[in-house]
Amino acid sequence: MAKKPAEARRKLVEFDAETWQALDVLARDSMKTFQELADEAFRDLLRKYGRPTDLKAALRQSARSSATAGAASPRRRRGTRR
Repeated sequence: MAKKPAEARRKLVEFDAETWQALDVLARDSMKTFQELADEAFRDLLRKYGRPTDLKAALRQSARSSATAGAASPRRRRGTRR
């Protein structure tokens, strides 16, 4: 079950009748709420595009990119002048 953030945001989303019916049946069959299905779908979408899904993942991704950026910078050798 998804955590409820202290400051939740709402967005109005429109579905055609067939899509809504399919989602409703899926929710019933899987014994999940529509919100749980939506949370799962958006987490999967974020993973697909390599985006962090929570603060912990964002910090981990930031640390990795900082480490690779630091390792890629050229270093001068001692005694060598340009």
